[in-house]
Amino acid sequence: MIDHLKPTSEFHNLLPSIAAQLMIGSKVVIRGAAGQEQSANVTRVGAGRLRTVRVTINGREIQAIEQNRTKPSRWGQLARKGHQVVQFQDVATRKYLAVVVDGKVTEYGR
Repeated sequence: MIDHLKPTSEFHNLLPSIAAQLMIGSKVVIRGAAGQEQSANVTRVGAGRLRTVRVTINGREIQAIEQNRTKPSRWGQLARKGHQVVQFQDVATRKYLAVVVDGKVTEYGR
């Protein structure tokens, strides 16, 4: 059984690809370690029309969310400067798990 609060190496390795696809396309396609492929449509949410997509990784539903540029956080500041910033949230627990900035993953709680 997978601990829902512990990201796996598969999770960590998929994040940069998901983030890049979220920011440039209308669909995200990922291939898991077992070779299974899944695709999900990118949608836009909120007043800022931020991009978002939900995918399942190791049985966990994860939501990737484009960083809101208007937020005063350091992530918002980076997004305002033109960096590609995507937050990753566990849908079940609503906890943020990681952020990807220009392809570099930072996991929270590590």
